[in-house]
Amino acid sequence: MKYEKERQLLVDYGKQMIEEKLTTGTGGNLSIYIRCDNVMLITPSGIPYMETMPEDIVLMTLDGKILEGNRKPSSEYDMHCIFYKKTNNINSVVHTHSEFATVFACLQQDILPLHYIIGSVGKKIRCCKYETFGTKELAQTVFETIRDDKGLLLGNHGTIAVGEDLASAFSVAKDIEFIAKLYYRSLSIGKPILLDEEQIDEVIEKFGTYGQLRTYGQGK
Repeated sequence: MKYEKERQLLVDYGKQMIEEKLTTGTGGNLSIYIRCDNVMLITPSGIPYMETMPEDIVLMTLDGKILEGNRKPSSEYDMHCIFYKKTNNINSVVHTHSEFATVFACLQQDILPLHYIIGSVGKKIRCCKYETFGTKELAQTVFETIRDDKGLLLGNHGTIAVGEDLASAFSVAKDIEFIAKLYYRSLSIGKPILLDEEQIDEVIEKFGTYGQLRTYGQGK
């Protein structure tokens, strides 16, 4: 079985996704791109994260061919592949159905910069329009809307986070839910005071990696 380390990482982070309440049941998915070999490892469809084993992880090409594994890959694999095909430095994608972020996704409402941690995602957390799950149309809409950000709300669906590795993408997914929870609770009390353009630019500069993950037009 190839890529045992990466398989175990996907199993472990899948369990962590449940433990940290970033999804429920079998919702969401995670993947790792092995750039040097041009292959992707992705969580299987329909298997609870707490029951997923390393051998359940599916090894496949970016064109959808299964190379190793007896399981069906997540139906969202196109939404992962598009980042690996069209960027140079994104090597992991995490898709969640976290509760508070999904509230705003169902409103198709961007989350505005009320807290500096939002700088780990972008100047705000954008929301894309609704497209049916598991479709190429969803993948294209997500990729076009996310721009240089590291995370996005999926209209009437959930969230997506990207990173240079699985730990980075997972961290962004957690930050999205944290900010969404703050925004929800702030709006329930009053009108949150937002960071201005200069303040959020300063935060992003301090984080030091904003805008560095995406390199358009240079393929793999």
